[in-house]
Amino acid sequence: MRGRWGFIGFAVLVIAVVIAPQVSTHYRTFQLGFVGIYLIALLGLNILTGFTGQISLGHGAFMGVGAYVTTILIVDHGWNDLLTLPVAGVVAGLAGLAFGLPATRFAGPYLALATFAIPLSFIGLLKRFPHFTGGTLGKQLPSVHSQFGIHANSSVWIYWVSWVIALFMLVVAWLIVRGRFGRALRSVRDSEIASTASGISTAGVKTVAFGISAFFCGIAGGLFAIAVTYVNPDTFPIDLSILLLVGIVLGGAGSLSGMVFGALFVEFIRITWGPALLDLFSQVHHINTRAPGSSLVVYGVVLLLVLYVAPAGAAGLVRQLLTGKTAVAAWAKQSRRAAEDQA
Repeated sequence: MRGRWGFIGFAVLVIAVVIAPQVSTHYRTFQLGFVGIYLIALLGLNILTGFTGQISLGHGAFMGVGAYVTTILIVDHGWNDLLTLPVAGVVAGLAGLAFGLPATRFAGPYLALATFAIPLSFIGLLKRFPHFTGGTLGKQLPSVHSQFGIHANSSVWIYWVSWVIALFMLVVAWLIVRGRFGRALRSVRDSEIASTASGISTAGVKTVAFGISAFFCGIAGGLFAIAVTYVNPDTFPIDLSILLLVGIVLGGAGSLSGMVFGALFVEFIRITWGPALLDLFSQVHHINTRAPGSSLVVYGVVLLLVLYVAPAGAAGLVRQLLTGKTAVAAWAKQSRRAAEDQA
């Protein structure tokens, strides 16, 4: 039953992806393209946090690694845009593996604090080697309107590229978590002692999970660079890593389908929902919406509200609704059988 619902949900998502650009403006289509980009990043982070139980506050930096790899290959070496994405994923994945090896010694808040140092160091490195990264000025990428003989509006092109890759990576993530390795991930998350007693190398599983999650974020970062056509150290701020983690929680940690809701939140909370909520707060409570950190207040309020209504995130709420309907149907069926037996 659960597998059938998963296939139905994936089919509905594919249909929605096909229909969305037909009924949306180019600007909205461009925004929805970023939803696909963030979906890839959240799928990767979810493998580490939702399925392995390792909290990371540094995956925005792995997106930055992928973005800069793509940018350097395109601007300095003349590579095709799409061909840079696998390289961006591999380089970011190797960086994740390199960090994952020593990070296996940490857990809980200590791991979160250690990963929080990644974006801080990453921004410093970008500014330290300006001849390679462009320094604080960054690098400008060419705008993409066509590839392989296919011509389209740049917003529509970014949308289709992002979502085709996002749907493919969603299938890849599903194959990863449903197999033997996925069971090892959940075992480490639920009990490291029990997983070690079962012969699972917890350190190895955590390290590989770091690498896989960084690989996903690297591909997302490469797509991000192609979409915005410009990168500099401010393109991947520290709060991006926090926002990705918030997206995991709101979507439902440990759920692949819930990451679609998380990606919608990550994209629209900063551009559409966040400013609207800030305007509402300013009208009601006369809050200065231009004050530094005001957007973080919106994140916090929305996060608290969602956790209060749906502690397991959007995916958990949908699952509860479906389970509730199933329970009502079973109760009604049992009542009918009892009435028939009495008759």
